[in-house]
Amino acid sequence: MSQDIHLAFAHPSERAAATEGDTPRDRISLRDHIVEVEIGAFQAERGTTQRVCFNVVVEVAHDSDQLDDDVDRILSYDRVTEAIAYELAAERLNLLETLAERVAERILLEPQAMRVFVRIEKLDRGPGALGVEIVRSRRDLTPGVVGHLTEEKPHPRVVYLSNAAIASDHLSGWIDWLSQQGAPVVLCVGLPDGPRPRASHALAQRRIDLLAIEQNGWVLAARDARCVVVGTRTELDWGMKNGQISLWAPSKIVLDAVEGPESQPRDSVALAAWFAEALEARELVVIGEELPKAAGLTMRSVAVDQSALD
Repeated sequence: MSQDIHLAFAHPSERAAATEGDTPRDRISLRDHIVEVEIGAFQAERGTTQRVCFNVVVEVAHDSDQLDDDVDRILSYDRVTEAIAYELAAERLNLLETLAERVAERILLEPQAMRVFVRIEKLDRGPGALGVEIVRSRRDLTPGVVGHLTEEKPHPRVVYLSNAAIASDHLSGWIDWLSQQGAPVVLCVGLPDGPRPRASHALAQRRIDLLAIEQNGWVLAARDARCVVVGTRTELDWGMKNGQISLWAPSKIVLDAVEGPESQPRDSVALAAWFAEALEARELVVIGEELPKAAGLTMRSVAVDQSALD
């Protein structure tokens, strides 16, 4: 029992050695890699960073040929730290468990990696370190996960519709045209007309405005059933790959963004441009509003009375 307790709190390298079986593998390790990051499910953890410590051990397949001191024939330590950095930059996460799973999956995409131990601990949430540890092997990777991590990104056409465009008689015709172009389509809307609740705190008002945009999205969805309201990157990715016309509900993605938009939700066209850039969209089409300022993004405007988008 004492040995089990020791292993439970030992460095992952000891865990790996104790469970290596009859065919021991070579191992590389990353110890006490500390990053300051915003993460956590509690409201007190939003808008602030905390120290997170990573300890990672990767078991690698033994190369029967001579390495010849060639760095290209081994799994570089940089690939481990890059996997951590990539997942931290992808989006703000609530759970260490999710982060550990994604880091492990990305490391296991490396051809030499056979099994990985990932321990992640929060250092600033109490008198001790609070964390999780997972073990994953190559056989745990499903084809769907591998495809998700390695396949080419879709480049959608993002279309912003003003309130006048939502009410336009041309709406169905625009959606008909968009659905026939062969490119994924993501729709965006802005704040609804009329008054909305006001808060004295800027962060509270930001949430109110984001929710108001989502309410306006449901108004559009009610006008055409082909528009499906989605709020997570997983839903967006599925819609882009399966021919669904997605209607962006912005709250979660905006609030969870590592580098969020500089514009406020009330500047909803600029918010759509930020989103289009984040999606690496092929273009942003703005119907019924002026084009925003956005670098590196192809944009065009369409008048509300213009029946064709081409």
